[in-house]
Amino acid sequence: MLHGYEVVIGLEVHAQLLTNSKMFCACANRYGAEPNTLTCPICLGMPGALPSLNARAVDMAIAFGLAVGAGISKTSRFYRKQYFYPDLPKGYQITQGPVAVVEGGSLEIPGDPAVRGAEGAISVGIERAHLEEDSGKSTHEADRSLVDLNRAGVPLLEIVGRPELRSPKEAYDYLKALHRLVTALGICDGNMEEGSFRCDANVSVRPLGQVTFGTRVEIKNLNSFRYVRQALEYEANRHIGLIEAGSGPIQETRGWDTEKGETRSQREKAEAMDYRYFPEPDLPPLEITQAEIDAVRAQLPELPTARKRRFVEQYGLTDYEADTLTQDGPFADFFEAAARLCNSPKQTCNWMLGEVSRAINDRGGDIHSLGISAEHLAELVSAVESKKIGLGAAKETVFPALLAGEGTPGEIIEKRSLAQVSDISVIEAIVDGVLAAHPAQVSELKAGNAKLRGFLVGQAMKAGKGKANPQVVNEILDRKLAGG
Repeated sequence: MLHGYEVVIGLEVHAQLLTNSKMFCACANRYGAEPNTLTCPICLGMPGALPSLNARAVDMAIAFGLAVGAGISKTSRFYRKQYFYPDLPKGYQITQGPVAVVEGGSLEIPGDPAVRGAEGAISVGIERAHLEEDSGKSTHEADRSLVDLNRAGVPLLEIVGRPELRSPKEAYDYLKALHRLVTALGICDGNMEEGSFRCDANVSVRPLGQVTFGTRVEIKNLNSFRYVRQALEYEANRHIGLIEAGSGPIQETRGWDTEKGETRSQREKAEAMDYRYFPEPDLPPLEITQAEIDAVRAQLPELPTARKRRFVEQYGLTDYEADTLTQDGPFADFFEAAARLCNSPKQTCNWMLGEVSRAINDRGGDIHSLGISAEHLAELVSAVESKKIGLGAAKETVFPALLAGEGTPGEIIEKRSLAQVSDISVIEAIVDGVLAAHPAQVSELKAGNAKLRGFLVGQAMKAGKGKANPQVVNEILDRKLAGG
């Protein structure tokens, strides 16, 4: 809801499928190879070359459909979508026609209170998800354009959302939830920088209360969650400005200029008739049996929403903690492995969302590239919980040393003589020495200056070289001040 207007958003998401080979040929589906080395007559569209459907891609599409509660079409077929770009070697794209392998379904996300009027989850409909092949990649330089066809023919699942999102924030949350789902299913690596998970956003604006949709504009190839939100915010405001100026937007395709923070017109939006669809003559209809659907269902992993709910119930975490942990599957796996080993899920969660996340952000990469194991984190959490070491020393000394590969937490604690002293007689002698050395402060404290208690605790910790158990220090200090 923007100044008396309502924004209407629908996302089309392209997820590259994690198959070993391309959609219709045996060429490797691999990112980063030398340009134009992963091609063959089939994906190059040579005369007489015949496509053959990748069965693994079909299974992945079925898995997605089951995960979102969609219907799986028992019969669907492929069509040729005609358009002419340098990175489309055939001159057409093989995609699915009016009936997709996945029809319907929904995804649950948090609703935007600013437009919904209240907090709570909403269910966003999915129109369909269909299989198709990717195009190649064009790179534009000052005086030339280069084409790499390694990506041509890579399997895509295009997930078409219904126009039920009502703010850029909801679009951001929907894309995040979809990303979490496809990576949890193991059907897409979700790498937006490499283009394996990218989004086209359809947006229109209408006055509040109007039933019919406004003029729709498509923003192409958004490859960042942040850019999706920024581009939609800019475009919604642009539409409102045009409407209030008396003209209104035209139906077109636009691109997002990240440097200038604005959308740029690319071309007028094509209609379906412009693509001259017709059935792919070299591929038979795709037939899926119930047995095949049941086989995929039996292999489905625990889905993110179910895992989040289990983390709350099983480990006593808050909704926020569980939601953050389950944003990334391997990160959630790491947490769960460490929590089970040390039997301290809440403290493990604190470490995962604190020091571990901070280290990942500082270094880049992910939980795997951090170089520590769940066993080592569990050992460190246990050392703190058992009072073997203080929390401060664990965070400031042991964890950085662990990241540096200096050994296990136990080895680091021993090597650096960090073990916490909990022996009552030793700490009692330290406290006695502090009280004897500061009689004036003790008198003032007893007279009512409560701030001096912290001073005395600090002196005791200093005298114990930071190794004295703070809890024991406090207990003994209170007893001594009370005359015990």
